[in-house]
Amino acid sequence: MNVLVTGGAGFIGANLCQEFASRPNVGRVIALDDLSTGSAANLAGTDTELVEGSILDPTLVDSVVPRVDAVVHLAARPSVPRSLADPVASHHVNATGTVNVLEACRRAGVPVVAASSSSVYGATAVLPKHENLATRPLSPYAASKLATEAYVLAYGASFGLPTLAFRFFNVYGPLQPAGHAYAAVVPAFIDAMLRGTPVRIFGDGLQTRDFTYVGTVVRVLADAVLRQVSYAGPVNLAFGTRVTLLDLARELSDITGLPAGIRHEAPRAGDVRDSQAADGLVRELFPDIVQVPLEQGLERTVNWFRTLPDYAERPAAAAAVPADVG
Repeated sequence: MNVLVTGGAGFIGANLCQEFASRPNVGRVIALDDLSTGSAANLAGTDTELVEGSILDPTLVDSVVPRVDAVVHLAARPSVPRSLADPVASHHVNATGTVNVLEACRRAGVPVVAASSSSVYGATAVLPKHENLATRPLSPYAASKLATEAYVLAYGASFGLPTLAFRFFNVYGPLQPAGHAYAAVVPAFIDAMLRGTPVRIFGDGLQTRDFTYVGTVVRVLADAVLRQVSYAGPVNLAFGTRVTLLDLARELSDITGLPAGIRHEAPRAGDVRDSQAADGLVRELFPDIVQVPLEQGLERTVNWFRTLPDYAERPAAAAAVPADVG
């Protein structure tokens, strides 16, 4: 089987290409990526063909999709704060770009597995969040990912295209970048601790997240492609954990052996207060999956960070800051 991963040079995409490379029944792996947030270096050693370009270029997408037997659509403009700064750009990539991918897949008869987001639940107070809840997006990013999901499922219903739309919940792990304004919480916390700078928490730190290790996510994605799993509705891809940001800081402090100095800042617009997945459906569709526990996943992530030049030679003592984790 030959597979295309849009956004394949990004954090989740490159991990998925590595996973596909380890599967003996996968032949060619193609990554389509404009390298706006991903990096060709992420694909080193994976025997992946990188096609540099954007899903906003329908001619390019149409030229690549017929070469494969399945598409995993991960390309997106991520980040709630980024969408607040430029809502139209988030819409173009996440909605229009998705339609371009789906049109190419419809014409070629190629099934699609796609990434939606837990952010679509938005202001719903019910926990854990199950797939039948009404969606109440709080940000342009969340609205654009709801459009992604809706288009994927609509193409399945309208054209008989085999589709599967996963709602990702706070995926973390190796290759997830830090050191920029839109960094996700796990790499941002690790980066701060290893550099000896305060960990920034927007709000009181008691907001909760359902963290999912990228290794678990890509195994589910690969299994979905290889078993040709499709489903008429969205599927949560997380396993019901609920961790406060303060607890995350404490856990990372224990793993790194470094104090976590917390600097509380004003809550951010568009941020969801609590997030936890109901995992009954994903376990029904993927009964053999075993999730990586949070502590183990964080250890692997910290170990990866410490291999990077920015952190590898930094003495532990230099990273120490006064601890105040609430």
